[in-house]
Amino acid sequence: MKIAILSRNPRLYSTQRLVEAARRRKHTVRVIDPLRCYMSIAPASFAIHFKGKPLGPVDCVIPRIGASSTFYGTAVLRQLELMGVFTPNPSDAVLRARDKLRCLQILAVQGIDMPLTAFGDNPDDTSDLLAMLGEPPHVIKLNEGTQGTGVVLAEKRSASKSVIEAFRGLYANFLVQEFIKEANGQDLRCFVVGNEVVASMQRSSAPGEFRANIHRGGTAAAVELSDEERDVAIRAASALGLEVAGVDLLRSSRGPLLLEVNASPGLEGIEGSTGVDVADAIVAHCEARLASRPAVPKPRRPRAVKGLTAI
Repeated sequence: MKIAILSRNPRLYSTQRLVEAARRRKHTVRVIDPLRCYMSIAPASFAIHFKGKPLGPVDCVIPRIGASSTFYGTAVLRQLELMGVFTPNPSDAVLRARDKLRCLQILAVQGIDMPLTAFGDNPDDTSDLLAMLGEPPHVIKLNEGTQGTGVVLAEKRSASKSVIEAFRGLYANFLVQEFIKEANGQDLRCFVVGNEVVASMQRSSAPGEFRANIHRGGTAAAVELSDEERDVAIRAASALGLEVAGVDLLRSSRGPLLLEVNASPGLEGIEGSTGVDVADAIVAHCEARLASRPAVPKPRRPRAVKGLTAI
């Protein structure tokens, strides 16, 4: 199998681990910087060049698209899909997960519980927006932030209004959520591959910090999930169309609550805390999916019809 990994940096832990896993399983693998790809698009004719040459045959592409390159990265991924290349995480699924508001709307329709979330645009509506959530604390987060960036805990209503005004002043899209106090600064990262959770960890925030992200100084340890937590994680990834996903949950008094779904979840924290070879599980899943995939016919150019004149 010829595997391409879409990644801006081949030295990143996650990228390196996927390369190692693919080579250990006797596959040919290349790391492709999506920003160095360029495309030609015509009816029934799609091509990609990479660093001055045609990309060459690819059977499977594993996207590792960062937030800063979402638009271009998903365009390259979509082009590969149109060329018949298999991917566990299609471009549309990546875009659904990357937009927090869209993600929550899709999952709410599926009956997946989450912290009460509010979204609004007009400054005149801020007071009523906060009234919809109830009493503070409130969590205010940028719609496309990652690794805990752009997430603020406002403990008073006046602080909530100030943060909202600041975000609006930056013309940023943001969500406002209820604060789940009983989570005690902890969340669950469930790593979904295919139709199962292959690894799970509990992240705990650093002293004085409410965000449990490891990039924010949090710590992680392996954790056993309940059947309900496992089910929520698998349903969330499936609803978005993702076959590889990091699903973040909170343990609350009303059961597991979904925080967000990550379409390019990091491997370092989950592998280090659980000892599970997640990279190998991802490559093995791609093998199985490609083996069971029906042959995709190559698109044909439309034939000209005699007697018709183009307008």
